[in-house]
Amino acid sequence: MQTKPAVSSVPLHDIIENRWSPRSFAADKFIDQQTIDALLEAARWAPSCFNDQPWRFLVCNKSSDTRAWEKLLGSLGEKNQLWAQNAPMLILSVAMHEFAHNDKPNRWSSYDTGAASISLCLQATAMGLITHQMGGFDAEKCRQLFNLPDNCTPMSVIAVGYQAPAEQLNSELMQTELKERSRKPLEDLFYFGAWKE
Repeated sequence: MQTKPAVSSVPLHDIIENRWSPRSFAADKFIDQQTIDALLEAARWAPSCFNDQPWRFLVCNKSSDTRAWEKLLGSLGEKNQLWAQNAPMLILSVAMHEFAHNDKPNRWSSYDTGAASISLCLQATAMGLITHQMGGFDAEKCRQLFNLPDNCTPMSVIAVGYQAPAEQLNSELMQTELKERSRKPLEDLFYFGAWKE
């Protein structure tokens, strides 16, 4: 299994240090129900404004519902389909627009859905799985294919599975897979007490 630990200025927890977004999935390894339940529980226990839990996850597991998995795969951009076709599970994350307790607009729903998504991804890392979140998908196609309600926004598709060697990817994707991880410097992203200070 290829690892790409984060190069950080201070030590990080192993799960955070080792979470990254590979594209090389093992097509022959499926995810058992207990593992799926653990991933979904991790997302369920994410924080949210008013504890509203505005996220919804549409789980498309290739081994139990190939048709749904194929529909979600087909909503991905062409480049994403090239590698995501090997992921045994694809998950559509969706943010609901209104608070459940008063039907008023919930402007934090996207933020909270992101928190639930990263909780799922960190749990996956802890369990030896890999995940890759994608913005390259057709949200309107998903809305139609899965009969989503009007009061929601499809946020991302998360590929989940087990890692395969990078060499199974085409040369362009393999180059990306093997490239060193990088982040902007701390001082470019975090300020203390005032903007850009």
